[in-house]
Amino acid sequence: MMFAAALLIGFGIEALVAWPAGLFRHFGHPVTWIGHAIRLCEARLNDPERSPFVLHILGAATVLIILIVTVVPALVVSALVPAGWAGVLIGGVLAWPFLAARSLYDHVVAVARPLVQGDTEAARQAVSMIIGRNPDTLDAAGIARASLESLAENASDGIVAPVFWGVVLGLPGLVGYKAINTMDSMIGHKSARYAHFGMVAARLDDVVNLIPARLTGVLFALVSGRMLRSFAVMLRDARYHRSPNAGWPEAAMAGALDLRLSGPRIYGSQIADEPWLNAGARDATGPDLTRGLALYVRAMVVLCLILALVALV
Repeated sequence: MMFAAALLIGFGIEALVAWPAGLFRHFGHPVTWIGHAIRLCEARLNDPERSPFVLHILGAATVLIILIVTVVPALVVSALVPAGWAGVLIGGVLAWPFLAARSLYDHVVAVARPLVQGDTEAARQAVSMIIGRNPDTLDAAGIARASLESLAENASDGIVAPVFWGVVLGLPGLVGYKAINTMDSMIGHKSARYAHFGMVAARLDDVVNLIPARLTGVLFALVSGRMLRSFAVMLRDARYHRSPNAGWPEAAMAGALDLRLSGPRIYGSQIADEPWLNAGARDATGPDLTRGLALYVRAMVVLCLILALVALV
């Protein structure tokens, strides 16, 4: 309960200042530190010439190593943090780098502004910062749709899930979750290089996001003004998404905004024939991306209220 209060403080700091560029320039960021450790393990252990079984074992070893080097220091720090409000304030500062509510908002706003003004090229450049597919293949509707999907999925991965595991397990849970999620984003791909080596990281990320992804969908539905419709689309369509988790917040957002999301997309030279979420609804536009951001802000406010309630209890 005390760490819930610390999370609320960390949330507030991140909402005010995000992660300042000067701080990043001089010290980097804790998630980039984790990324360096992952790259080091991957470079030493991931040899495509090895058998799939050996790569599975080495990938599992990488997951274990990264969790040890991140969670153990978090356990030590947690033990050293004083009790009372001093500990809550220190915990808030420690939690701050692992929450990304303002950062996510800023990245999506950078797409929404030029898109609303009709500057598709500037919007395409901005969206390349938050999606994995080739932005050159996207028209205005595709840019808006991809941005809303990224907003929904990253609201779960970047905010709700860290908060959830922080409340459940304190600072070690928060740091451990971010380590798992970073491993998934770096080595959890289905590409030839990572299909076997990153399998354990990808499956573990699926497990730790099972509850947070569904909670994010519920948050979107509750604040949507179209609660029953948002819930109906989420419960009907989330299962059709390629991810066992991302479909929940994305489908909830699709129902909340009365838009269709997901659908066919191009990765590199490959066309992924993904099903639509909320099929039959219209395509997204620039103003719809602004509506999605407003929905996201309302959901984050409710999340903060829930954190405050947990802290008070």
